[in-house]
Amino acid sequence: MREHLIPKKWYKRLWQIPVTELVNNGIKGVIVDLDNTLVPWRQEVSAASDKLLKWLEGLKRAELDICIVSNGGSSRVSRFADKLGVKYVAGVPKPRRTPFKKAMELMGTSPKETAVIGDQLFTDILGGNRSGCYTILVTPQAKKEFFTTRLIRVLERKIKTHLELQGVFPRQVSGGGNKDEDL
Repeated sequence: MREHLIPKKWYKRLWQIPVTELVNNGIKGVIVDLDNTLVPWRQEVSAASDKLLKWLEGLKRAELDICIVSNGGSSRVSRFADKLGVKYVAGVPKPRRTPFKKAMELMGTSPKETAVIGDQLFTDILGGNRSGCYTILVTPQAKKEFFTTRLIRVLERKIKTHLELQGVFPRQVSGGGNKDEDL
């Protein structure tokens, strides 16, 4: 189980992930979480930063497919996906493999061609690793979260610290990804 909680990379923000890194790793499809990954918790698409929109356009220019996978309600997720022009899977709980398989089916990618990006070890990273995908952790955009998520964050911090002390958890990558040539 321990290996399923370890992402390949860890970035502060989604838009710091160089698109070239994804392409160079054979990635053709990107599964991305919505709350606290794309935007702060419970925010609408209007809260999307210019950096995020530019990063998403960089993925599209590199011909990478994008699919939002969220535990959240499908009406909000579909509004968000429609405005961004991306695919989505909503309302199926992560870390079950089902939403990740559905997203890969929509994008026409295999696990080795798919990156999963999210802010939670026990949903995004665990589900992505169990599905055989390339996983990237990002730091949550806001401290405001669902009550149970805040409780799980305590356990996440302890696990991250333990794995960092063992030298098996990746160091957070700072900077990068927001230069025009990486987008």
